[in-house]
Amino acid sequence: MTTLTPDLLVIGAGSGGLSVAAGAVQMGASVVLLEKHKMGGDCLNYGCVPSKALIASADVAHTQAHAAPYGIANQKPRPDYAAAKDHVADVIGTIAPHDSQERFEDLGVTVIREEGYFISDREVQAGDTVIRPRRTVIATGSSPLVPPIPGLDKIPYLTNETLWNLREKPDHLLVIGGGPIGMEMAQAHVRLGSKVTVIEGAKALGKDDPELASIVLERLREEGVDIAEDALAQEISGKAGEITVKVEDGRSFTGSHLLVAVGRRANTERLNLEAAGIKTTKSGIQTEDSLKTSNPRVYAIGDVAGGLQFTHVASYHASVILRSALFALPAKASTAHIPWATYTQPELAQVGLTETEARKKHGDTLEVARFSYAENDRAIATRKTTGLIKVMVVKGRPVGASIVGAQAGEQIALWSLAIVNNLKMSQVSAMIAPYPTLSELSKRVSGAYFTPRLFENPWVKRVVGWVQRWLP
Repeated sequence: MTTLTPDLLVIGAGSGGLSVAAGAVQMGASVVLLEKHKMGGDCLNYGCVPSKALIASADVAHTQAHAAPYGIANQKPRPDYAAAKDHVADVIGTIAPHDSQERFEDLGVTVIREEGYFISDREVQAGDTVIRPRRTVIATGSSPLVPPIPGLDKIPYLTNETLWNLREKPDHLLVIGGGPIGMEMAQAHVRLGSKVTVIEGAKALGKDDPELASIVLERLREEGVDIAEDALAQEISGKAGEITVKVEDGRSFTGSHLLVAVGRRANTERLNLEAAGIKTTKSGIQTEDSLKTSNPRVYAIGDVAGGLQFTHVASYHASVILRSALFALPAKASTAHIPWATYTQPELAQVGLTETEARKKHGDTLEVARFSYAENDRAIATRKTTGLIKVMVVKGRPVGASIVGAQAGEQIALWSLAIVNNLKMSQVSAMIAPYPTLSELSKRVSGAYFTPRLFENPWVKRVVGWVQRWLP
């Protein structure tokens, strides 16, 4: 049995764990990294990277079929599903070296490809190695949540982990779950030639602004995605190639393949957390704002911490705890400036409070500024005028922003910057955006906030008139 005593032990080589390991070792700490499966975790191998790669293939097919508005003849696309999956694999392979064991060992990290679990409040065992670090970071991520629907265990089904092994295009893909993963894959597959039905127990894209979500859902329905809402799956039956989902109100849907995309669960069950005195909740490991667990020597970050489950949140958590674990300085994580995006077309992005949340919290002090894509010259030039941006403002400062439209995921970053730095709308308005770009939307929506104050205020006109009379 080998014993190691590093400054830092990181359990899990996903986005958060890799960020912690790389940052810590380059700042002089000794680091041991445990990973029992694939380096890069869910994001690289099953989540963000492969899904966006497949979406890119689907977007090309859609563009071929809808080129006429640009003066190019429409062409019926001929998607090769297996070749699209080859494209996905190539993208993963291109990024993989950045997350590889070899790179991290070159940085000075001791990488152990074994499952780690606590054997005491200070020690973790991995294979025939016991690690007794000064601090431990749990970054084990999450896995697809498989709901206990009667019959599901008797038929073949896909999750975001197994979808990428599929080489033959589904004839009719059933998707249980109308969240971001479900809707992204629904649109991608219908564009690649599959028939698609989404079965959602409540409202599709229900965590986003309803006004903006409805714009996305309308587009998906126009493209041929059948979206059944208030359709809670009750029973599943059939066999490979002929799967039927029956919902509570009596409706039933039959397809060739089934994708289960109802959410994710934190990977905690094999860590033996009880041995370390680490408490959990229904959603994951219980943490303080500092991301420390009930064991003060142990942190939990990313999906396993039970909060927002996004890759960029895990990376943000890594930056927070490095301050604490390496420099013993106070550090707290916040969610107020965490953005998220759904990569459908049009894209849907959010940061801070939605309009509904802001009205509930701030009441009459809330003002909502809006601006439409249809009034943006770049959107007009590219014929991508579907969409709008709205910003929730309290006492001159943004507390939330919602965007639906082209490149919404790119544009939401500005509003995260504004919220985290407590900027005023006047400071955003002072930004100069190159013309013509979609980034002008943020400047114009900040201008829309000031319009009633400047152009509809009789006192402004009186002051201007008075000044003009006295100017030489």
